[in-house]
Amino acid sequence: MPTPRFILASASPARRILLQQVGIEADVQPSTVDEDALLRDLATRYGDLEPADLVLALARAKAEDVAHNTDALVLGCDSMLELDGEVHGKPADAAEATQRWRRMRGRSGTLHTGHWLIDDRDDGSGGLIGATASTVVHFADLTDAEIEAYVATGEPLRVAGAFTVDGLGGAFVTGIEGDHHNVVGLSLPLLRDLLADLGLPWFALT
Repeated sequence: MPTPRFILASASPARRILLQQVGIEADVQPSTVDEDALLRDLATRYGDLEPADLVLALARAKAEDVAHNTDALVLGCDSMLELDGEVHGKPADAAEATQRWRRMRGRSGTLHTGHWLIDDRDDGSGGLIGATASTVVHFADLTDAEIEAYVATGEPLRVAGAFTVDGLGGAFVTGIEGDHHNVVGLSLPLLRDLLADLGLPWFALT
């Protein structure tokens, strides 16, 4: 059985690298979904949704935006950090990242990642399936100077939640409850389950 083409509908380098580390070569085709517009539309239509539902809706929209006659498996993902009942994606600017970290330091939040997988292969099932993985993240009690130095690197502006666990922010994560891959942006165990639901074994992609 030939290895199916696999498309990652995300511009996240961390997700692509994570897939490469487990032997999955993904073609990267970022979606053109306007996330802010979609979130406003969801709020208008459904009111306040749970964070897990928000990221799943965004992941589905991204996968569906890309999956058009691709002859491939298409995966959309989206991550947000939940803190005090509020959800946070990428900070808009350095000031927001600094403010965010002043709230996060010494506390815990939940990183939610929605996954949506579409079998868009010409001879595939045509199936589509999704789920959300949630991981509790414990943050170190950073000083103001550490926060300013970290924000100055630019890394917090590029990632959901304003932190990484696999980059410069790793020193500021004191513990994780759940799948640590999910904090990088893609839950490998959940992806395995989604593939199985579509009738594909994990090693079919490697």
